[in-house]
Amino acid sequence: MSRIGNKTITIPSGVELTVTEGNEVTVKGPKGTLTRQFSPLMKISQEDGTLKVERPNEDKHTKQLHGTTRALINNMVEGVTKGFEKTLQIKGIGYRAAMDGKNVKLSVGYSHPVVINVEEGLEVKIPDPATVIVSGIDKQRVGELAANIRAVRKPEPYKGKGIMYKDEHVRRKEGKTAAGK
Repeated sequence: MSRIGNKTITIPSGVELTVTEGNEVTVKGPKGTLTRQFSPLMKISQEDGTLKVERPNEDKHTKQLHGTTRALINNMVEGVTKGFEKTLQIKGIGYRAAMDGKNVKLSVGYSHPVVINVEEGLEVKIPDPATVIVSGIDKQRVGELAANIRAVRKPEPYKGKGIMYKDEHVRRKEGKTAAGK
């Protein structure tokens, strides 16, 4: 029994959701429009401002798709109403981020600055040189860009330097001790 798949999705006012043949779902809201193709195995039905995802049988594959399909549609509805945001912190002496036109320029201890292209539909804000905020309506694309920025210089456990998510805890290790005799 899928607990997430059985939940209904309430469609807020100001959001227009259409399901076409072949399970293509289009969600229009105040922040933009998202379209996604879902598996034809799932039955997506809309009635009275709610959306329900049902599965035809109890096969393992359809059970797996059930909760995933419902979660993806819910993220689409949430994205066009509120949007998604990831905040990254940069720690280290001389480590900083800056906007270079539409791109993000990171100076994180390499001999050259690393430039990351920001795709259309995503927005990056840098309120101070040690903070990067990635926002957009597609949860997957926001998370992917944030992960790509973090991958430039992952946080290391000895000095705690690097790029990390705002609420991420970096487990610190003790370094080598000077063994004196």
